[in-house]
Amino acid sequence: MRKYAMGLMAGTVALFAGAALAQQRTTLNMAAISDKGVGEAVGTIVFSDTPQGLSIEPKLKGLPPGPHGFHVHENPSCQPREQEGKMVPGLAAGGHYDPKSTKAHRGPHSAEGHLGDLPVLVVDKDGTSSAKMVAPRLKVADLRGRAVIIHAGGDNFDDKPQALGGGGGRIACGVADLRASN
Repeated sequence: MRKYAMGLMAGTVALFAGAALAQQRTTLNMAAISDKGVGEAVGTIVFSDTPQGLSIEPKLKGLPPGPHGFHVHENPSCQPREQEGKMVPGLAAGGHYDPKSTKAHRGPHSAEGHLGDLPVLVVDKDGTSSAKMVAPRLKVADLRGRAVIIHAGGDNFDDKPQALGGGGGRIACGVADLRASN
């Protein structure tokens, strides 16, 4: 009887552990964005919880080569919004995810800045990006109900000489679903 109970308990623990691991992963469908709205698909990004932080596995295409600012934004929308009389791509996503109201852009490794700061996304000469990255302060749960934005330019993880790392305009976006991850 004791062996049966131990086996049942071990099986139950394994079942719950497996279910917990399955809920620590989500895939975002990324699309190009413009002042007209959401456009063509540019690929996917798989986000997974790891002991080192949030693992980021992009499979992207059709993007301009070079470094790009890459952030979790506050709102679950990739739509344009008007600012100063002009439609701005992805502006409905709001600002960088900053639950502690630091109002500082310091990068993914600094506890003094936005939580939504992700590592720089590097796009190869052929317009693809597949290099894995880690954001040590984030978890999949932090993404739910938020947008992930790729910016036109690089990111220096500072607010000088330009605010928010100088990433510039928003060129691609994906929204993390509010439901349990897949």
